[in-house]
Amino acid sequence: MLHRKYSTIHKQKRGTLSSRRIFLAVLILILGGALVGCAGDPNLTAPGVTLTIDPSGQQPKQVVSGVQLFVLLTVLSLAPSILILMTSFTRIIIVLSMLRSAIGTPTIPPNQVVIGLSLLLTIFIMAPVYGQIDQTAIQPYLKNQIDQDTAFKIGMEPIREFMFKQTREKDIQLFLDLGKMERPKTVKDISTLALFPAFVISELRTAFTMGFIIFLPFLVIDMVVSSILLSMGMMMLPPSLVSLPFKILLFVMVDGWYLIARSLTISFN
Repeated sequence: MLHRKYSTIHKQKRGTLSSRRIFLAVLILILGGALVGCAGDPNLTAPGVTLTIDPSGQQPKQVVSGVQLFVLLTVLSLAPSILILMTSFTRIIIVLSMLRSAIGTPTIPPNQVVIGLSLLLTIFIMAPVYGQIDQTAIQPYLKNQIDQDTAFKIGMEPIREFMFKQTREKDIQLFLDLGKMERPKTVKDISTLALFPAFVISELRTAFTMGFIIFLPFLVIDMVVSSILLSMGMMMLPPSLVSLPFKILLFVMVDGWYLIARSLTISFN
């Protein structure tokens, strides 16, 4: 009886698998026919979606517009990284990350909180620059008072001015020499291609300088705690475990988040 029962169940499973395979084969055939039909019809229209294929390519302007659209989409995919490097975000995120390491809590605050706070401070610091770009470039362009190239050039001026204030002349000269560019007579003659990387390395230098200053008081606490534990013979007890509450207490007592936010904001003035 048991043998008959198991053989019956096995046959039912085999029939189910065979029916699934037949269904998948039919589905593949249907999709294949649909794709063949799509290839034969150059103009397809669906609710809310229109697909047009022009194999002739009789109008060069349309081809150029398509290439420009492709380049624009490529630039937009890289836009977040470019915009982040052209703002105060780099300095802020590095300082906050080094602060977290100095306290001894590499996962507290979480990365989402650190990045969110960095973005909020960046928006606050860059608000005057964005407001100037909106007034001088975006609004005139939307009103058809200036063309696209003019709007781009005018919109870059506030960003260039911001980057010039935070960039060392030594760093600008470095990339001018590496690019074998002519010595500029005025600030406006400096290419954005040389200004951009110079601004980034200047921001990294400033951020690491601020991080070093932040590290010092917490390093003193670690050294004091280590010396006390060593003198008491508690060599098996990790000093970082004992010093962590004192570092958190010190940071809270001096209102550390207020000082960090204030110092980062003032550093861009």
